[in-house]
Amino acid sequence: MTFLKDFKAFVSRGNVVDLAVAVVIGAAFGKVVNSFVNDILMPPIGILLNGIDFSELAVVLKQGDPPVAIQYGVFINTIISFLIIAFSVFLVIKFLSKLHKKEEVASTSKDCPECCMSIPTAAKKCGHCGSTQ
Repeated sequence: MTFLKDFKAFVSRGNVVDLAVAVVIGAAFGKVVNSFVNDILMPPIGILLNGIDFSELAVVLKQGDPPVAIQYGVFINTIISFLIIAFSVFLVIKFLSKLHKKEEVASTSKDCPECCMSIPTAAKKCGHCGSTQ
């Protein structure tokens, strides 16, 4: 019975739900980025490189039905998709960390009414001018 209670407490925590939502949104975002890379980004790059279609680039190891091949063109597309996703995640995290820093600074300090210097919110005496708060 304790196992079921522990499991229920684990599942009902907000972090698990947030993680599930993040996974679903991440999967959808991955599909959008793959479509962007394969359908929008790579065709013009292929034209610039004399009509090369990266998804068809491969080294055939053995002819047959189907042939055994190393598909390095698909790998190039996957690397480009990864770089776009990584850059997007970097931008989101950088933006969120800036927001978080602004909230932190605003909530942990205040200005001294006498000298206008920044002091901790919990301070009872200003460390700069000595006035009592």
